[in-house]
Amino acid sequence: SCGLTTCRRLRLSLGLVLFLAVCLVASNAETILYEGKSAYNNIVVTEDSSGLRTLLFEKDGARQSVVKPGDPDHIELPYARAAMTALALCEDPRRVLVVGLGGGTIPMFLRKHYPLAAIDVVDIDPEVVRVAKKFFGFREDARMRAHAADGRRFIEQSRQPYDIVFLDAFGPDSIPRHLATLEFLHSVRRALTPRGLVAGNVWSSSTNRQYDDMVRTYREAFSELYIIRVEGAGNRILLGLPRAGRVTRNDLSKRAAAISKQHGFRFDLGELVVGGFQAAIKRDPQAHILTDPGKPKPRP
Repeated sequence: SCGLTTCRRLRLSLGLVLFLAVCLVASNAETILYEGKSAYNNIVVTEDSSGLRTLLFEKDGARQSVVKPGDPDHIELPYARAAMTALALCEDPRRVLVVGLGGGTIPMFLRKHYPLAAIDVVDIDPEVVRVAKKFFGFREDARMRAHAADGRRFIEQSRQPYDIVFLDAFGPDSIPRHLATLEFLHSVRRALTPRGLVAGNVWSSSTNRQYDDMVRTYREAFSELYIIRVEGAGNRILLGLPRAGRVTRNDLSKRAAAISKQHGFRFDLGELVVGGFQAAIKRDPQAHILTDPGKPKPRP
């Protein structure tokens, strides 16, 4: 009798576990809202049960953006939060450029907290711009404009300098080569104000064979370079400054914490700096400087 009761209880317990597992899978299931092919990408938009919408460039590819429509303060992906450490090095940006729109996470957050800033957003794929507006709540206004153009050409042709340039242009799994070379980064440097900086999002060495080369190329292009390791993700944020003047972890974390408090961010930038700051002082002699095809390699 006791054995039978135990078996029944075990079956009931297993059934409950199975039921809860099915419910959990169902609650996390994502609905495909859009699938389309452009000249550059296979665009997929999904939505989960909590209302978060995700942009992918292939069904099982890396998440390009995760947005909660109508809530620009919500930044789901850790790298996008870490990229905002750039604000601690330029506290009152008046002109900002974002290369790589995705779902619009970065420009929409900036528009919310820096309403007087002029923001240009560039994406090579006009379909990404259309999808960002239709599914992610991205909106242009008098001070925020989207441009369907090649980011490099846009920067090379820019006439008014920017205080911050965010480089967040990815294909399905990598940065386009022409947006990683020394010649391109020299163009970015020329497009910055004296107090400005660039914040580049790159994959770390665990998934990016050219990570060390990218860091070396940034180090060659800018007077100062800092790296923010993104906790819980394979990203690194490279902060390049066109001016000399060393910044310490403690100094940057204090500035970042103050900015977070002043603007009411939902996350503490200071903690991100403390956990992931690195000053890239030395040039790695084993790393290569990335250059445009046909361009001579710079001397070490």
